[in-house]
Amino acid sequence: MQDYKQLLEQEIEELRTRVAAATLPEELRLKVNKDIVALERSVALGSYDEKYEKVSRYIEWTLGMPWTAETTDRLSIETAKQIFDKHHFGMQDVKNRFLEYISVLQLRQSQMADDGFRAPILLLVGLVGTGKTTFAYSLSEALGRKLVRIPFGGMGSAKELRGSTRLNLESEPGRIVKGLVEARVRNPVILLDEIDRVAEEANKDIMGVLVELLDPAQNHSFRDAFIDYPIDLSHAIFLATANNTTAIATAVMDRLEKITMPSYTDHEKIVIAQQYILPDLLKKAGLRPEQFVMAESVWPSITRPLGYDAGIRTLKRTLEGAVRKAARIIVEKNYPKIVITPENQKIFLPRY
Repeated sequence: MQDYKQLLEQEIEELRTRVAAATLPEELRLKVNKDIVALERSVALGSYDEKYEKVSRYIEWTLGMPWTAETTDRLSIETAKQIFDKHHFGMQDVKNRFLEYISVLQLRQSQMADDGFRAPILLLVGLVGTGKTTFAYSLSEALGRKLVRIPFGGMGSAKELRGSTRLNLESEPGRIVKGLVEARVRNPVILLDEIDRVAEEANKDIMGVLVELLDPAQNHSFRDAFIDYPIDLSHAIFLATANNTTAIATAVMDRLEKITMPSYTDHEKIVIAQQYILPDLLKKAGLRPEQFVMAESVWPSITRPLGYDAGIRTLKRTLEGAVRKAARIIVEKNYPKIVITPENQKIFLPRY
């Protein structure tokens, strides 16, 4: 027991050293040091197991927070155009809105303006598979910022966003803090994905937290229940997606700029499959492009196997299955290549 106590004392001293060397807000540093002093008293009295776990976990999270670290924006319209074109076919109106967005950021930076301006928060609304989430990744890449994705689908409590108080040993921060710690910068692109798909019973509370996150008058001092110290989110860029806006509170919509995602035509889906999806799938499967050939007459039959489909997810799954089957045949039978035709397509494509 004495050895264990000495070990804890050593670990507490290491925590003190790390806190002293860390970049922390001074008020928070004082708060953490008080916790360390209280922990030392507990160890001296022989009552320390649970107290040590609570305090050490709290300190680990506060030390992991990027209180000042930032990435430098890469504000090049030409680079942004190339990135959006690389990841998205068509969608020119949506691309133009993002390029306008980046242009405004570039002008604000060149003017060194510091008058409380906050970039508008875009909400991409569209059916499943129309590329909403991918645009967030493209914006992140274009700006050279880290991306934090927070999925809202099925979220059942506002605590998942805001965290829970550290009274209980199993308490932890919310997804906002976790995302910042993982990104290691305070100015990532934060993607609030599918904000219309939270659990119905938690909708009101979650929408309340969203208002706080998205309101420039409030998000400079967002308070996670676990960290229990104001967190400045004003340096982050928020982007949201939704399938529709029916379940989104009016107060949240008032803080968002809605962009409607158009549906893909059959022709656009074929081009996307041929130029974007299939080359990536072949690369992942270890196949050369000349080893997997699909006859032009087959493409129309796989763009809408279940009737009208606005997105490309079903098409991608269909191609994934075809590529896997082709890879197996090439390996097992030592074929030089696979050519999918109307005559043999039932072997490679699902039967709906």
